[in-house]
Amino acid sequence: MAPDWLRGSMVALVTPFKKGEVDEAAFETLIERQIEGGTSALVIAGTTGEAAALTDDEHIGVIGRAVKLAAGRAKIIGGVGANVTRDAVMLAERAAEVGADGLMATTGYYNKPPRAGIIEHYRALGGATDLPVIVYNVPGRTASDLREDLIAELAGLPNMVALKDASGDLARMARHRLSCPEGFAFLSGEDVTAVGFNAMGGVGCISVSANVAPHLCAELQAACAEGDYEKARALQDTLTPLHDAMFSDASPAPAKYALSRLGLIEEELRLPMMPAGEAARAKVNKALSALGMI
Repeated sequence: MAPDWLRGSMVALVTPFKKGEVDEAAFETLIERQIEGGTSALVIAGTTGEAAALTDDEHIGVIGRAVKLAAGRAKIIGGVGANVTRDAVMLAERAAEVGADGLMATTGYYNKPPRAGIIEHYRALGGATDLPVIVYNVPGRTASDLREDLIAELAGLPNMVALKDASGDLARMARHRLSCPEGFAFLSGEDVTAVGFNAMGGVGCISVSANVAPHLCAELQAACAEGDYEKARALQDTLTPLHDAMFSDASPAPAKYALSRLGLIEEELRLPMMPAGEAARAKVNKALSALGMI
């Protein structure tokens, strides 16, 4: 069963860099801003956090640093995605050691494991620690789409408590609710469909846009939780240009550009990722201007 805190507006936090290293000062600023903005949980070292570009020590270092900075004011979810189950288990164990409140894991994102391998991957992760684990389905990156019957099987494994779904297919939600155990939670992995996802039974969103506008994303999720979908739709309309801008170039480049425009971080990414292109920058600037942020 998902813990009570696993709901509402959560952020897939970027990892700020400066001169090739993790920018500790900017990282602290980002975390404080998220907490002040009403974010309930922060995913650290996930896809948006450029986990694939971090060394293992950096990976665990940012999770541990986030735990210390949050100091119980928001929950910290450690991203533990890896191509090899052994590596994912190692990251899970180390994330638990530094105090993470939960874990989130993709399948192998290059090796395209078979169904049986995916099941054993999550079984191993569930047995590695006592922490709740979020299954992350992001077929656009992993090339493995976790369909409804497979999610139902994974939901029955020890410590599997939720699904973050970035398939963009809202029709799956009804089938997920019918096939998964009671208490298994569903979280949107797509900002632009978050309101519809909640209306279908979701309880929150792990957001990219919340990097930029945490307060508005938190208000949107609160409106959904209260059943005020008129307010939620209005907030979604306000946020949609930002949502679109966040994926107008390879993520997290637009998010980092937006945060740099707000004076919060350097725009730096690690190769082969590159800064946002001119068209994406224009969309980000237009979205920020519409929100009155620049």
